[in-house]
Amino acid sequence: MGTRLQRGLPEVTARYRSVLGHFCTGVTVVTGMSAEGPVGFACQAFAALSLDPPLVLFCPQRTSRSWAAMSSAGSFCVNVLAEDQRDVSTVFGKAGADKFAGISWTPSATGAPVLDGALTWVDCQVSVVHDAGDHHMVIGSVVELGPVRDAQPLLFYRGRYAAHAELDTRGWSGEVLDNLLTWQRQSEWS
Repeated sequence: MGTRLQRGLPEVTARYRSVLGHFCTGVTVVTGMSAEGPVGFACQAFAALSLDPPLVLFCPQRTSRSWAAMSSAGSFCVNVLAEDQRDVSTVFGKAGADKFAGISWTPSATGAPVLDGALTWVDCQVSVVHDAGDHHMVIGSVVELGPVRDAQPLLFYRGRYAAHAELDTRGWSGEVLDNLLTWQRQSEWS
């Protein structure tokens, strides 16, 4: 039998985190420009939303100073982190200090920072922002897609970084799951 949610109770919040922590996610750093320069934050609430037109979404906390600073620029870049970038995730996962000190980056087409060493990146214009509980849901229209580095993604599972076995495509049936947005035919992966 499941647990019925009664909002605001600490034990429900803990159970919610525990249950949803069993959904493995990738780790990204969302970057943008503010009047004072580059800003960014670690974000695991990121997803592909639509193929036609190409849209993505991410969900910053309503209290995020980084999102507040970059939102007026009207653009952002989602940097998908590679497994060897745990230190980058840690830097951008903390509030305060200059997160770009010691981090190399180049501007994307929209001017948002593309972090050196990212697995790949998605440069976007903000399409719409919705309030969603204690977060915002930001939908972005894709402007440019970065190249994909030959590396494994940085994963987050059950409240910590997670290692994974190297993917082995031998023996794949090649079946296509049309309802999964990012699935492609095996022969189309580069």
